[in-house]
Amino acid sequence: MKKLMILGASILQLPAIQKAVEMGLEVIAVDMNPDAVGFKVPGVFREVISTIDIDGIVEAAKKHKIDGIMTLATDMPMRSVAAVAKEMGLIGIDAETALKATNKVEMRKALQDAQVPIPKFFKVSNENEYMEAVKHFNVPFIVKPADSSGSRGIFEVKDITNERVIKEAYRYCHPYSRVGDVVVEEYMNGPEVSVETISVDGTCHVIQITDKLTTGAPHYVETGHSQPTQLSKDVSNQIADVAKAANKAIGIVNGPSHTEIIVTSEGPKIVEIGARLGGDNINTHLVPLSTGINIVECCIKIALGEKPDIKPKWNKGSAIRYFNQHAGIIKSIDGIEEAKNIKGVQQISIVHGVGEEITEVTSSGARMGFVIAQDKDVESAINDCESALKTINVTINKKEEGE
Repeated sequence: MKKLMILGASILQLPAIQKAVEMGLEVIAVDMNPDAVGFKVPGVFREVISTIDIDGIVEAAKKHKIDGIMTLATDMPMRSVAAVAKEMGLIGIDAETALKATNKVEMRKALQDAQVPIPKFFKVSNENEYMEAVKHFNVPFIVKPADSSGSRGIFEVKDITNERVIKEAYRYCHPYSRVGDVVVEEYMNGPEVSVETISVDGTCHVIQITDKLTTGAPHYVETGHSQPTQLSKDVSNQIADVAKAANKAIGIVNGPSHTEIIVTSEGPKIVEIGARLGGDNINTHLVPLSTGINIVECCIKIALGEKPDIKPKWNKGSAIRYFNQHAGIIKSIDGIEEAKNIKGVQQISIVHGVGEEITEVTSSGARMGFVIAQDKDVESAINDCESALKTINVTINKKEEGE
């Protein structure tokens, strides 16, 4: 029986853990949280180690004599994956690619060197450097941590003459950066997409292009996704070409990538690229629903040195929409059973339920729940999601009322 180590055992990695068990593999799940949901899957071997503890993970991988290693939908374990792959001669990205895929500064340098289109950017290490860098912008700009994920720490400065807001943006963003560096880059205007790809022996295959909805300024948290993209064939081809060039620039030879792109008036430009599958149910749910490709299984097979099946089985529409919410305490959620009966609705999930205190949507972890649908085309799938959300009635009391 082949042994697969999966870094992370949270809800994000659960689909990979479940799929690997279903495939008859011996699964070693790694997470610093002893109560992680993935540890509860029957037959899974637990290793309670931080996914960024490289030495600890290498030692555990050797102890178990694993045949493959991977993570799903999260960036920080990528350097641990690279270290184990090198140490044990397994399939995986190398250390240089892991750095370029997890540090936004190194990523932008690699893309710039390969002439892949990106926004104008500056790396700053302190507030003085930051205040100098912002003088170079005559358009709104985005401030983001060099090495965070999940939309954490992102702030858009719309009024570039307002010094108070400019300083607030840095002070909001800086604590989210582990390395202490912050990236300042020009605001890009246009439709946002992500590109889901699988590389096999150096050839990058575009599996699907996903349209995105976000909260907009200042934090840009995603509130919905749909597949396939509704952009034109010509623009889709340009997007695919830019994503393939980005994969080559950071050195992905085997395995997945999730590339975020904004289609500006000058053409598609890279927001960022991750050397792993995208989160937010994009690859675990939307890709299989729209294409019939089990992209999680593809990644497991690649990690084990096997050939994945990346041939589409159908061409349908899929969509996810997150609940609207405001800060307060959730008093009631009604209408879920009726919403589940709406044609096309595949899943309704409540992440934060009745009695819980929620915030405004400032990061992906703050969102209270979502609806997923599949239909004959993307417009119908989006309509199914929206019909379900209209059917569900959520009451949120302001905190002072709920206490």
